Amino acid sequence: MRDALAGGLVAAALIVAGPAAAQDKVVNVYNWSDYIDESILKDFEAETGIKVNYDVFDSNEILETKLLAGSTGYDVVVPTASFLARQIQAGVFSELDKSELPNIKNMWPVIAERTAIYDPDNTYSINYMWGTTGLGYNVDKVKERLGEDAPVDSWALVFDPANAEKLQDCGIHMLDAPEEIIPAALNYIGLDPNARDRESFEKASEMLAKIRPYVQKFHSSEYINALANGDICVAIGWSGDVFQARDRAAEADNGVSVEYSIPKEGALMWFDQMAIPKDAPHPENAMAFINFMMKPEEIAKATNYVYYANGNEASQEFIEAEILDDPQIYPPEDVLERLYTVEVYNPRDQRNLTRTWTSVKSGI
Repeated sequence: MRDALAGGLVAAALIVAGPAAAQDKVVNVYNWSDYIDESILKDFEAETGIKVNYDVFDSNEILETKLLAGSTGYDVVVPTASFLARQIQAGVFSELDKSELPNIKNMWPVIAERTAIYDPDNTYSINYMWGTTGLGYNVDKVKERLGEDAPVDSWALVFDPANAEKLQDCGIHMLDAPEEIIPAALNYIGLDPNARDRESFEKASEMLAKIRPYVQKFHSSEYINALANGDICVAIGWSGDVFQARDRAAEADNGVSVEYSIPKEGALMWFDQMAIPKDAPHPENAMAFINFMMKPEEIAKATNYVYYANGNEASQEFIEAEILDDPQIYPPEDVLERLYTVEVYNPRDQRNLTRTWTSVKSGI
């Protein structure tokens, strides 16, 4: 998941002019911010002679707007699976020729089975990273306000108004992502996180309205630095982002201790998928890039950099032990069973979801 201001990546401009021969030796990639080890791009260029023009975004909505408008100039994009599903329905992507992807043998059947919910038979996409949406928190500040028994393993940490009120002074951030927050709210109040009916949306909205006065900001990347700097107490965010915040705080040696928790009530399991737009200018280079990203030692570098799990089973021997053995990144079977996925919203349900979210954010 993705702080646009961090990471040190250079978002190179797309090549729009020059000899055809030069055009043929490039691949234009559009990925989440702060989401790759730059050495991977250098490895690819050295092995293939294909230059990588790497651009970044920090929300699915930004990517989707460009994809639906067409003519993006990108060869490889990395949408989250729930967005990918409706983009597939819109005819945005090319089918992958699996015969040109020999490294697909390295992929993890457990993850491929779950991503097939969004992309049947994984026809259009290959998993890049996956993770959970849960709780990032400042250990000391939360303990100071809620005591030793603070429910850091539960959505109640934020969703219980009594707790949220006590955390207000030190700050609560929440993802600006209705497809993730509304299902979490539904799950917390005992409803199906995949519920689509208006009554369920209203109940989720009513619950969130009670904590809305205590939420400082809705944003999908600023919470990383805010947690790392000790500016906020709690964030509902993506797992790897919180781990990055934890590491930045440790590197800064600023006295801030950040931890991540998968709530015991269950949490969303999400997937970011590599796909090729139908109008990609360099589709063969795109296939080469995706196949390269399925090399176990290369995708392991990305996991070691971003602290997200990937869908490549063969990569696990190259992943740092502290990551592979961390149950918050690679959850054990009993935790995996509590993780849910959210199916794609049809246009009507998406409109209702958006209206609900707008109401929550505005406090109206």
